[in-house]
Amino acid sequence: MKKNLQWKVVLALAVIGLAIFLAYPYDDTKIKRGLDLKGGIHLVLQVVTDDSLDIETDQEIARLEELLKKNSITFEKVLKEGLGQIAVQGTLADQESKTRDLFDEYLRDWNYTSSAGRAHLSLKPLVAQFLRDQAVVQAKETIANRIDTYGVAEPVVQRQGDDQIVVELPGVDDPDRVKELIKVTAVLEWKLVKAGPVPDEATLLEPYGGQVPEDAEVLKGDPKRGQGGFYLIDKVAVVTGRDLRTIRRTTDEWNKPAVSFTLNADGGARFEQVTGANIGKQIAIILDDKVQSAPVVEDRISRAQGGIIRGQFTPEDAEDLVVVLKAGALPAGIKYLEERTIGPALGSDSVRQGFLAGLVAIVAVMTFMVFFYRLSGLNAVVALVLNVVILFGALAYFKAALTLPGIAGIILAIGMSVDANVLIFERIKEEVALGKGIMSSISQGFSRAFTAIFDSNLTTIIAAIFLFQFGTGPIRGYAVTLTISLAANLFTAVFISHLLFDLLVKKSAKKLSI
Repeated sequence: MKKNLQWKVVLALAVIGLAIFLAYPYDDTKIKRGLDLKGGIHLVLQVVTDDSLDIETDQEIARLEELLKKNSITFEKVLKEGLGQIAVQGTLADQESKTRDLFDEYLRDWNYTSSAGRAHLSLKPLVAQFLRDQAVVQAKETIANRIDTYGVAEPVVQRQGDDQIVVELPGVDDPDRVKELIKVTAVLEWKLVKAGPVPDEATLLEPYGGQVPEDAEVLKGDPKRGQGGFYLIDKVAVVTGRDLRTIRRTTDEWNKPAVSFTLNADGGARFEQVTGANIGKQIAIILDDKVQSAPVVEDRISRAQGGIIRGQFTPEDAEDLVVVLKAGALPAGIKYLEERTIGPALGSDSVRQGFLAGLVAIVAVMTFMVFFYRLSGLNAVVALVLNVVILFGALAYFKAALTLPGIAGIILAIGMSVDANVLIFERIKEEVALGKGIMSSISQGFSRAFTAIFDSNLTTIIAAIFLFQFGTGPIRGYAVTLTISLAANLFTAVFISHLLFDLLVKKSAKKLSI
């Protein structure tokens, strides 16, 4: 065997052997199935973007209070008047110029007005729109991180419109748990307790004339955590989930599931200062506006100590809390607009029909090629089978999900593979008709057909790349399988087919029937 044939045979066997190794045995551990084949849930979520403005306003209040104190500007209190609306009460007229200069320098995202000892700040419209848009982007990333941590195979998380997110989760066997994992905002806060717990809100507010103080809010305890009743809580948080450095599942002193945490340098310093100044008072641990626990501060808690979140957690509850806190809090609340559950029976039916269509297509193409091109048709059939083998090996390697549209992409690629062989065979026939030898005819046939084959495959691959970039989950599955199939087609239809012809011609002195 000539050296040039030897390395071609080695390369072909290596590629085919690797593909078989990657794809065998065919199951969900090798090639995952998409939502339409495996079943699962399809969700459409709406991000409550008002929440992001609310959070931004709260954070700006804390920053503003510190800024005013640091610059010796007199004021009574800083209040939230609504979304993106802040009021500073008790400002002095002779400090208005200094206050305006300070706001112009440090609060450039806010419009400023003042009247009768009261300063007003309102978030600029363009900034508010940016925050709303960022809330959707961050929510999408956070949901994707949570789902990845939970371990759903080949999920789809994609933005739709101004404030919606589409989530597709194949093979989910506990949809309620995953939905709760997605929806929970996971805004974790530590706030000082002014009063509580008491059984009802009226009793809680009785010392305050039945009104909620402007610098406080009423929150309920989470009954699932054994924290019933009502609490009067400071509006401004001491630290939040953004200040977490580490968080993990653990057990408390009674060997019950709990969650331990440590804080970063900035959050730890604030926590140490506040606990030192409020010994003997309660500090509430709040998750999504529900009090999880409200321990009494017995001593200053240093920044290195961290703490434990207790409650009547199950091991799954504690693990889910760690997942959502590690993935980060959602920047805004989530509403479910649509939910569709695809059962396993539909998935199995789709698989059966899809593979039946593919099998029929392959058999029909093979029959056609053998009938019209005889021995050369068998060459094309071998190349076609190897194309499919390489495709499944590549899908297994890239851990891509096989979808129903993806099967359609495979069938289309089969057609293009046959088209490539037909071009080559017809070119070879033309060369034979001109009286050239079989070796020369084969070489010229492949050489002259290559440009047309390459161009048609390349343009289709470019179209598939655009489909992958801008399409949704099933369309992306179609684009992936089509791209891999066409790339494999260039290898099998051109390289493998040419190699088979060379080996047959070398082995037999007879003319091949073209």
